[in-house]
Amino acid sequence: MTNLMVSDMQEANIQDTKLYTLQLASKPESVVEVENLIEDIADTYGISEDTFANMMTCLHEVVINAIVHGNKLDEHKKVIVNAEVDQKRIIWNVADEGEGFDYNSLPDPTAAENLESLTGRGVFIVKHLADQCIFNASGNEVELHFKI
Repeated sequence: MTNLMVSDMQEANIQDTKLYTLQLASKPESVVEVENLIEDIADTYGISEDTFANMMTCLHEVVINAIVHGNKLDEHKKVIVNAEVDQKRIIWNVADEGEGFDYNSLPDPTAAENLESLTGRGVFIVKHLADQCIFNASGNEVELHFKI
């Protein structure tokens, strides 16, 4: 009997999860579609202002990076954005068609020699604002977790 209850609970959890997917052309204005999705999800799930701001900042950063650095603004290449949402968390996944990058070799933006640099802070900021940030081995896909 207990096995049935556990199974029923797992089924209920699966049913409570909603999936969203966007397929974006690699042009900077495509980020608006992601921003609209974040707003819709925030409204639907009553996301706090802090989490909303963190998601907006992180997703804007990783999508623009995927478009500009990953796909090199090639509009024939796509950026795929997935969001898996339940009552406790949102997992975002952003993938581009580029070769990726070595996310472990990024210069430290807080080092004295980098403080006045105008670029190079995006991944640092994302890692601090998301509850969890996971890159795939090649660096062309990132998973961001946010508790809600």
